[in-house]
Amino acid sequence: MIAIEISRPGGPEVLQAVERPTPVPGKGELLIKVAAAGVNRPDVAQRRGTYPPPPGASDLPGLEVAGTVAALGEGAAGFAVGDPVCALVNGGGYAEYCAVPATQCLPVPEGLSMVEAAGLPETYFTVWSNVFMRGRLSGQESLLVHGGASGIGTTAVQLAKALGHPVYATVGSDERVAAVEKLGATAGINYRTQDFVQEIKRLTDGRGVDVILDMVAGDYVARDVQCLADDGRIVLIALLGGARGEIDFARVLSRRLTITGSTLRPRSAQFKGEVAAALRQNVWPLFQAGRLKPVVYATFPLREAAQAHAMMESGEHVGKIVLTV
Repeated sequence: MIAIEISRPGGPEVLQAVERPTPVPGKGELLIKVAAAGVNRPDVAQRRGTYPPPPGASDLPGLEVAGTVAALGEGAAGFAVGDPVCALVNGGGYAEYCAVPATQCLPVPEGLSMVEAAGLPETYFTVWSNVFMRGRLSGQESLLVHGGASGIGTTAVQLAKALGHPVYATVGSDERVAAVEKLGATAGINYRTQDFVQEIKRLTDGRGVDVILDMVAGDYVARDVQCLADDGRIVLIALLGGARGEIDFARVLSRRLTITGSTLRPRSAQFKGEVAAALRQNVWPLFQAGRLKPVVYATFPLREAAQAHAMMESGEHVGKIVLTV
């Protein structure tokens, strides 16, 4: 099979098309003939050499795919050869075939293309496990999303809106403000021209929001604390703004705030299977009902993965970048 290999740590140009043996599905695994694969920030970090794959995972980049089931490993259940599926994979998505635990697979929602489905797993697994499981967003609680125009951001905006939550999003331009508001954000905030702390206080009549999904970290966390309502929660999922920052812990204590975080890739297959089951029950019906729609910004052929990475690093996209096979 053709696969995209990281020849050495570096820029997009280090992504090279190579021939590799087609994987053999192990116990409980499916072999997927890949039609499309999502591009994500962790792929960029892995290419740069700062985010190595967990033990036992493929060294190839790629954390989500869509395609058809080509073969079943021993004990794999829930799917048959030929079924259209999308999957959260532990690595190896930038290839013509990929082996993945069956529990991490989901049917392609009716009415969606393979390209659209390839952009679902990484973002929806991430948003559901962090916003709704770890962040416990519920009832009529409100959500603030940093990086609202990213793949994860557009997913969080749409899903929170579909489930009845007021949602706010920080973005880097007025055009992106319009884009996230079209997706359902109560308000977009241009962080380049507006102080998001003051805007959140204004938009919530001084109350603040209940949950913040933060992929920036760094000095954003101290500002997040000022944006929270009492008993609010900050969930960190990336460190684009740095791994350190100063926080007024007196506010954390007096207002009963929670600061937590997680990374998805190293989690167990059992945990990812639990998230998949929750998505199938709670979220997949929203696609069928037309209440959710993937946002695909651009597609590139598999062999042009370097161009896809260059686009991701430029930050110009709104939504997902997808490789096609």
